[in-house]
Amino acid sequence: MKQSQGLGWAFLTPTLVILAITGFLPFLYVLYVGFFDWNIFSAREGLHYTGVDNYRRLVFDSEFLRSLWYTIQFTFWSVSTSLILGFLLAQLLLKDFPFKTFFRVVHALPLMIAPIAVGALWRLMVIPGFGPLWYGLEEGLGFEYRIGASGTQAFVTTVLMDVWHWTPFVTLTMLAGLSSIPQEPREAAMVDGASTWQVYRHITIPMMMPIILTTVFIRIMDALRIVDEVFMLTGGGPGDATRYIGLHIFRVVFPKTDYGYGSATSLLTLYFTIVFCWLLFVAISSFQKK
Repeated sequence: MKQSQGLGWAFLTPTLVILAITGFLPFLYVLYVGFFDWNIFSAREGLHYTGVDNYRRLVFDSEFLRSLWYTIQFTFWSVSTSLILGFLLAQLLLKDFPFKTFFRVVHALPLMIAPIAVGALWRLMVIPGFGPLWYGLEEGLGFEYRIGASGTQAFVTTVLMDVWHWTPFVTLTMLAGLSSIPQEPREAAMVDGASTWQVYRHITIPMMMPIILTTVFIRIMDALRIVDEVFMLTGGGPGDATRYIGLHIFRVVFPKTDYGYGSATSLLTLYFTIVFCWLLFVAISSFQKK
């Protein structure tokens, strides 16, 4: 038994080494830099230790707080919408209908597109006088659509873009979960007179909860760190209406070359993501016990 365990660890060692080099060591370096003032293009050279000043600055940084608030709103609407649509589409794919295989393939295509290409594609779709989305809203419905002038329209467009990109992922995970749960409890409940909603509320959703939680956590982490798509579509504008936390960190680190402050912002965002997911897990667990 010990020999087989040793062999297993031997096979895992290369993977663990790669993870340590590409993940853990960079994390430690970012943690280290977060306690320093470091601008590589300033007149001063080297790292200057500032303690927790970078984190203290974050508490009173209005740009960071606004970006955090916009990111929370974006995450809520994007994750909740994609979760509902993905669950409904998974239910649809459980049934037989014409061209089902073709629909599944086409539906999964957005997952194959790189995030920056998704942003470029949606940028083309909203160009005034050219984009099909602009044409459908303005020429078809008579609705004035200018994401470059309306913060609300830009925000909604980024949410729709993210939902379009990641709903197929939710659909696939929900479909896998619905296909694997046993049907006997559902059928027995229906025989006993339970309604469709009661079956979903008391049987299907509790049995699907581990998969739902995993999907929600992955989607939250993806939404909180979105950069490429929004950078290509709106650039964070108009104003700072779509300047989500990832774009805020990008602007702090690269245009301003404030690496210490950018590292502190990244770490605080990571901490916020962990706490947010943990609170969601506790809330859902408490709901299930009732």
